Amino acid sequence: MPFTLTSPDFLPRCYALVPCAGVGERAGVGGPKQYHPVAGQAVVAHTLAALQAVPRLVATLVVLSPADDQFERHAPAFTGERAWVARVGGATRAESVVNGLAELLARGAQPHDWVLVHDAARCLLRPEWVARLIADCEADEVGGLLALPLADTLKAAVRGADGEARAQATVDRTAKWAAQTPQMFRLGLLRPALASALSDPVSAAAITDEASAIEALGHMPRLVPGDWENIKVTWPGDFALAERLLRTRA
Repeated sequence: MPFTLTSPDFLPRCYALVPCAGVGERAGVGGPKQYHPVAGQAVVAHTLAALQAVPRLVATLVVLSPADDQFERHAPAFTGERAWVARVGGATRAESVVNGLAELLARGAQPHDWVLVHDAARCLLRPEWVARLIADCEADEVGGLLALPLADTLKAAVRGADGEARAQATVDRTAKWAAQTPQMFRLGLLRPALASALSDPVSAAAITDEASAIEALGHMPRLVPGDWENIKVTWPGDFALAERLLRTRA
């Protein structure tokens, strides 16, 4: 069951958790995409700067691979009492998040506290979007995520005889949203949700973000309007787009 606030003096804290243990194979940049330079800084450095500018966040925990020896070099400004690092990353995003949640508990976070999980590769994040998510979800029994209603026509694809992708059908986009991050849930709800999904290989394959784990328990996360600029840098062309947008802001 979701946690319900019963006291006006009950003020759960907010933590950010950034899984940063991936290798970024699809990005095609010859290494982890979170360390690829964009507009003068590594992708993850932009991401963390935005999170550190959110006053409501008690701390930001970056979850790295145990073998990571690059982070400090690529994010030198990530320092101070609110900047936490743990080399406890797993083989998948979900495993890294679960391990990160355990680390938050070990550092004093409580089950009723909120955790905002954010993709390291969403480097165009703005602090005001995070503030909006917190404001909209902190009184919600379940929590929620930034997302956008789909605007483009969706196609279901198959491989043709020539091996190329071909449109098989048009998918109804009514009431469909594109999920973004951060995704904000209470630590005491998110941790067992992810652990339950990871206990079964079939269930684990269906968990593509934190909200999907919450949904698997029968809860309905709130959808908070995000922003089209909040892209996840995934493909080679995304880096050029992120570069242009960041330089335009500067």
